[in-house]
Amino acid sequence: MNTEKTVTEAIQYRRSVRVYDEEKEIDPEKVRKCIQNAVLAPTSSNLQLWEFYHVTDTEVLKELVEACLGQNAAKTAKQMVVVVARRDLWRKRARSNKDFLLKNIGDKPRDAYSRREKFALGYYTKLIPSIYAEFLGLLGWIRYVFFWVIGLFRPVYRQVRRSDLRIVAHKSAGLAAQNFMISMAAIGYDTCPMEGSDTARIKKILNLPMGAEITMTIGCGIRDEKGIYGPRFRVPFEEVYKAV
Repeated sequence: MNTEKTVTEAIQYRRSVRVYDEEKEIDPEKVRKCIQNAVLAPTSSNLQLWEFYHVTDTEVLKELVEACLGQNAAKTAKQMVVVVARRDLWRKRARSNKDFLLKNIGDKPRDAYSRREKFALGYYTKLIPSIYAEFLGLLGWIRYVFFWVIGLFRPVYRQVRRSDLRIVAHKSAGLAAQNFMISMAAIGYDTCPMEGSDTARIKKILNLPMGAEITMTIGCGIRDEKGIYGPRFRVPFEEVYKAV
């Protein structure tokens, strides 16, 4: 009976595998469960501005191979997972959070709400719309100047332009992608996150709307003996670790 690796074991086992064993299949249901772990990742304001496209159809996989520039990590993959950032869904996801809060607050008059309950509801009904609402990118710049002035006098949140919020969405999606890849490693499955791809073609293949953005495409399978191109390299830990 196979047992899952510990977190440390899974992290150490995970490598970007670029060639998968063509004789070994992976279970789509197990991959799906790893995606369920992905959505438990931390996400800015709990907005969960992401989607995960689990591709098992052979014809779609062939199209994705071309869109991924024919990389071996795509060409030999048994399945693929496309991680998509959906900043454009902020209204829907904010509403879902509000509805969840109201459900947990229960049926009681508003004047009976606790201070924390009032704050949480206001966060999703007032603050999030004030930060995410856009009009041709102009509102973001107005917010940016406004908060920059306030920031002269006290600490303030500054990531309020459209470009900032795109980064926020991709950061959250990236955290989820890492959850997925560690979960795959824990059960002995391998992955390779691919940056090199024609994201416009991938959006077309998956029929994604204009507001969707590809964070990464992940090839999935079980490593071939030649699937890892070399020993793991990391710069010395002392170069990146700063104790303050």
